[in-house]
Amino acid sequence: MYGSFFGQSSFASHALVYESNLVVVGDHVDLSVAAPLGCGVQTGAGAVLNVLRPGGDASLVLFGVGAVGLSAVMAAAATGIPTIIAIDHVAGRRQLAAELGATATIDPAVDDVVDAIRQLTGTGATHALDTTASGAVINQAIDALGPLGTLALVGVGTPEVEINVQAVIGGGKTIRGIIEGDAVPQTFLPQLLDLHAQGRLPIEKLIRTYDFDDIETAVADAASGSTIKPVLVF
Repeated sequence: MYGSFFGQSSFASHALVYESNLVVVGDHVDLSVAAPLGCGVQTGAGAVLNVLRPGGDASLVLFGVGAVGLSAVMAAAATGIPTIIAIDHVAGRRQLAAELGATATIDPAVDDVVDAIRQLTGTGATHALDTTASGAVINQAIDALGPLGTLALVGVGTPEVEINVQAVIGGGKTIRGIIEGDAVPQTFLPQLLDLHAQGRLPIEKLIRTYDFDDIETAVADAASGSTIKPVLVF
């Protein structure tokens, strides 16, 4: 019988895995904290640490701060990026982003996103990460980048979206696709656990655990936004 979710068997009480799918963690590691590392946290943090790698004078904008976006916020804060801007419709997520290191937050329902980013960065952001997979948001991100800026895409949604090619070419901008943070899990996940142990990647602030029998509640809470990262415990 072969069935899995993204190769992870997320809803299985037992799993048969290839050696290449296995990451060994210490006995001291809380598995409810380790659980999200292999997907959302690895994706967001890896996009920042492995791909974008913003420098000391960089500005980073996160479009959508669910589990992936907030992981990127934490990674950016851990590396000392001076300007970290979080954008989300949900007030609670914006508040948590600020607690985790975002230097500014934007409500897209109220603010002109591109104008607000330019006011915060001057000529536009040096880096941006889109987690929404929305064509309209991706184009906002392109417009909000400064000259030679880089946009990373990690969201999976509609296979095709229209983009403003002239804005990309005219600003010498780069659009980069990323899957799972371009990470080698066997080396990157232990790095994330080290950051967590140092208090620089407080993943537990995203997590709420649920008994497996409460899976429907966990799904509903994730859909409503009341829980950022539900973790099922057997």
